[in-house]
Amino acid sequence: MTILCISAALLLTLLILYLLALRPQTDRRHLLKPFEQTYIAHRGFFDNSGPAPENSIPAFQRAVEHGYGIELDVSLTKDHRLVVFHDDTLKRMCGIQKAISQCTYAELQNLTLAGSTAKIPLFRDVLLTVDKKVPLIIEIKPEGDCIETARALAAALDSYSGTYCIESFHPGVVFWFRKNRPHIVRGILSTDYKKNHLSRNPFVQFFLSNLLLNWLAKPDFIAYNHKYANQFSYRLCRKLYRAIHAAWTIRSQKELEQARKTFSIFIFDSFHPKP
Repeated sequence: MTILCISAALLLTLLILYLLALRPQTDRRHLLKPFEQTYIAHRGFFDNSGPAPENSIPAFQRAVEHGYGIELDVSLTKDHRLVVFHDDTLKRMCGIQKAISQCTYAELQNLTLAGSTAKIPLFRDVLLTVDKKVPLIIEIKPEGDCIETARALAAALDSYSGTYCIESFHPGVVFWFRKNRPHIVRGILSTDYKKNHLSRNPFVQFFLSNLLLNWLAKPDFIAYNHKYANQFSYRLCRKLYRAIHAAWTIRSQKELEQARKTFSIFIFDSFHPKP
């Protein structure tokens, strides 16, 4: 009987710890209203076969013209300039097998994006382009010195009065904003890492897929891969705590209509969503 009681107590304790680990921050839902009231253009309203490739000034201008919010990615150059770019290397977008962190900003200005005339922009120039007209979701990539990137981004945002939030796949980045810029709305990005074929240590995969570091990061919203919305921990977190949820990345009107059943913020690319 004693062993059964101990086992039951242990299981109950683990269950409570599991539920507490999942818990996001839910008392700032009102700050996310601007992101719920428009679609969010992934890397700008881009076309990689035209003059407005992803994460370029023309793509951000197009998003502003259509009234779309903007999701973008930030990285640091070798000379510590904060630029807007997504990939680990320049290969896909610029044809060069080299990392952003290995290049100075001046070197990057010799490259163009996806065969267009557009160049990799400074983050400050993107802020000038957007000029507070639409909300921004700013992603800090987990690769490289992501905490240093977070510091540089926070410093750049200190003087910007537009509507924005930050997000990252790295809970440590989200935690950094919780401790150092608690007023900034923050989100955790996640997916089912195994089904998404993302290379991670299995232990890390398990914790990230199941949102078990929410207790540390205390995200105001969760951005989850809409294809895996039925992942158990994510679904439980959604139903239990009723936090704001963003869907990434919607690539058709059909996917958008399906995602409406679960999400309230929609990050899209590769099509023009219906109003």
